Amino acid sequence: MKKIALAAALSVFASATFAGGLEEPVVEPVIIEEDTSGSNAGWVIPVILLALIGAAAAS
Repeated sequence: MKKIALAAALSVFASATFAGGLEEPVVEPVIIEEDTSGSNAGWVIPVILLALIGAAAAS
């Protein structure tokens, strides 16, 4: 009886294994999102404002 149960279990496993056929696995491409803002952008506006204040004070 144990041999019949083992044979039935192996046949179910084998049929499920071969059901899909031999196809290449589908691999999703990895998308890497990079931050587009520069790290030095924080100093541009204060320098422009300082230059405007200096030009206004000089005139």
